[in-house]
Amino acid sequence: MTKKVVLKLDIHDIKDKQKAMKAVSSLSGLESLAMDMNEKKLTVIGNVDPVDVVSKLRKSWHAEILTVGPAKEPEKKTEDEKKAEENKKKAEEDKKKAEEEKKKESEKQIAELLKLYQSYNNHCTQYYPVYSSEEDPNSCVIS
Repeated sequence: MTKKVVLKLDIHDIKDKQKAMKAVSSLSGLESLAMDMNEKKLTVIGNVDPVDVVSKLRKSWHAEILTVGPAKEPEKKTEDEKKAEENKKKAEEDKKKAEEEKKKESEKQIAELLKLYQSYNNHCTQYYPVYSSEEDPNSCVIS
């Protein structure tokens, strides 16, 4: 289970920030790290033990655990958002159905035109491949 650990560090410059982030990043099970330099807070999210995080940081800086809790779960969608999504899905389905109908309709028109052409031209030309014995070296000619 992922945890969100917020720590307060006694860090004064960017170099210390980089060192602290590097020290914590060596822990396994880490998902994300974030540092707020204005409030001097380090946020660690992942499957890590808060005591291990603090022990890594206390080797160089003073560190305090502010909060430990579950990682923030995605917010539930409101009813308006759900309705908007449903409307989008319905619109997409309608578009797909309309495209399919257009395709079927055009195929029917082509088939109908072909039938009319064949009825008008009884000698509908069908081409059959004809190979001469001169073109095919494997053919046998009996004379």
